[in-house]
Amino acid sequence: MSGVDPYAYLQQVSMRMHELVSRSEIETVLDEVEYLFEVIPPELQDTAEELIGLLRARLKHAV
Repeated sequence: MSGVDPYAYLQQVSMRMHELVSRSEIETVLDEVEYLFEVIPPELQDTAEELIGLLRARLKHAV
């Protein structure tokens, strides 16, 4: 994920959240956001943490 703008990526994930329905899609995005969480500035971590929680909740109900 080098060269990724964390602001833009987190915004993209939040806008696409409703489109993520399959387990594999959700797991892929969840892995990416969890990785990003480790390398982003602290001021973005709250947003990333919220998205991680939402993705985990969607994963419980995924097909």
